[in-house]
Amino acid sequence: MTPSSISPVPPPLPGRPIIGQRWSDITFLHWRVDPARVAPLLPEGTRPDVFDGAAWVGLIPFLLSRTRIPPGPPIPWLGTFPETNVRLYSVDETGRRGVVFASLDAAHLVPVLTARAVFGLPYRWAGMRMERRGDRIAYRSRRHSRNGPSSHVIARVLDEAVTADPLADFLTARWGFHQRHLGNTCFGPNSHRPWPLQRAELLHLDDDLLAAAGFPDLASRPPDSALYSRGVDTVFSRPIPVA
Repeated sequence: MTPSSISPVPPPLPGRPIIGQRWSDITFLHWRVDPARVAPLLPEGTRPDVFDGAAWVGLIPFLLSRTRIPPGPPIPWLGTFPETNVRLYSVDETGRRGVVFASLDAAHLVPVLTARAVFGLPYRWAGMRMERRGDRIAYRSRRHSRNGPSSHVIARVLDEAVTADPLADFLTARWGFHQRHLGNTCFGPNSHRPWPLQRAELLHLDDDLLAAAGFPDLASRPPDSALYSRGVDTVFSRPIPVA
């Protein structure tokens, strides 16, 4: 089936919200890759989503906060932590475009264990910190395992808003994730207002997470896209099985 159209405005959420979050100070770094490299890493029933003939791999550090179970209030302490994702882009047999997480590193163990058990997402526990000074933002991460991969990103936020950019929409206007869990592929829908995006400049990258996800060559070259957002509030509804 033809993939759904790409829009910065989300479709209606199919079902009641089951979790809410705030994603803040998020830097999107992306590299072009051959779709054949991505295809074996995607769950059954999905294929690489491509733009300009390429698949894309993202390294995306940010602060997750205000985690809540609607209609309840935010969960104190445990609901706020830095996170870094390595993600790929997928489309399923019904045309739904989504994200596939190659890895998710987060700084609190309880949310890591919960997300792994409930959704099957490949979360890993890591020591992390994030710091913002003026127009520069830095993220550090090291996974809690023997010789665990680490990541150090420093980016400059540019005073240039992103508008009417088809690639930026392709990389950020993603209204769900695809995940294989308990023998089935599911699509987890989410919704939030359009991303407020700015251009960014990568100043420093010392990263093992891309290599650990199967892309050892990417951190040695500049990203093909660098974006920043101050953040959005998002909600997820219950995952839907992919036929």
